[in-house]
Amino acid sequence: MVSIAISFLVMIIAVSVSSGFRREIRSDIASVSGDIQLTPADMNYIGEESPVSSRPPGIDEISAVQGVKEVTPVIYRAGIVKKDDNIHGVVFKGVPGLDSLAGLGISIPDRLASLLELGEGDDLQAYFVGERVKVRRFNIRSVYRMPVHADDNLVVLASIEDMRRLNGWEEDEVSALEISLDDSWRQASLMQSRKDEIGTLALVHAGDDDDILVASSLLDKYPQLFDWLNLIDFNALAVLILMTVVAGFNMISGLLILLFRNISTIGTLKAMGMTDRSISSVFLRVSSHLVLKGMLIGNAIALALCALQNATHVLKLNPDNYFISYVPLKVNLPLILLADALAYGVIMLLLLIPVRFISKVDPAVTVRAQ
Repeated sequence: MVSIAISFLVMIIAVSVSSGFRREIRSDIASVSGDIQLTPADMNYIGEESPVSSRPPGIDEISAVQGVKEVTPVIYRAGIVKKDDNIHGVVFKGVPGLDSLAGLGISIPDRLASLLELGEGDDLQAYFVGERVKVRRFNIRSVYRMPVHADDNLVVLASIEDMRRLNGWEEDEVSALEISLDDSWRQASLMQSRKDEIGTLALVHAGDDDDILVASSLLDKYPQLFDWLNLIDFNALAVLILMTVVAGFNMISGLLILLFRNISTIGTLKAMGMTDRSISSVFLRVSSHLVLKGMLIGNAIALALCALQNATHVLKLNPDNYFISYVPLKVNLPLILLADALAYGVIMLLLLIPVRFISKVDPAVTVRAQ
């Protein structure tokens, strides 16, 4: 029972770690650029050129697509920031709804803050190259954690109104539309299907005089991250299979010991007319009770450890290698129940092997031995 509990403990932790990494990393990279982007077909330079409408034709149909949670207009603008002799290229991203950033207020990533040795309340001078160089002095209102180091872009968050004034654009002009999906639609295949459908809707509803918008997804921008997540899922699957086999063979050895210790009882029951199947069912019920009890104990300990880690983040990681600074755990109850059910089924099937020993017991020999 202890070995069963340990096996299920490891299985639940593996499933939770896999789900946690998938949720945190997908959520982090989606916070930078959305799950799906609609951008102009000729958007090669992030500058003052090629604005698109914040409400292009078909936007209502796109918002109604299953899985779409929110459509956000954004303005991107490449810039150069400078402090003393330190100069860095960044991407300014104007987003709506950030009242605290109004009036040339910005939020900078922690990597940029570390590079320039800046913090909240400091001023930051930025240069924007276009038909003429524009200079703006921003005030740092906050420093946010850079979600993932998937590329070298340092994204500075600003008010969309400030970026619109900087570009000299109209009220309804933006650089792109970012589309956020529900968490259940952030799997690679589902995200790809949403991208295809949204891209088709944008193309179908575009008139002759309208901007042509192209849809791209996180899978297109960060394929290496999704490959890494798939590798984690593969490792979790390997752990599930290994722990199930280990638990199964431990139960086989335990059941064999139980059968050997009760050979005389088996012989007596067979002499009294009890069939092999009936006797086997008795031992299988005893084994099933042990498996279920070990499974419940293992699940309870695993869930308690998951709650502790989520509350304290006591287990740390190197973000340069794992894209996140702690071990993320997500208790995916349906997936845990499925893993429990499959593991229980496989273990019980394996236990059909040792109960075949019952048919070899000769009641005449065992009763005479007694």
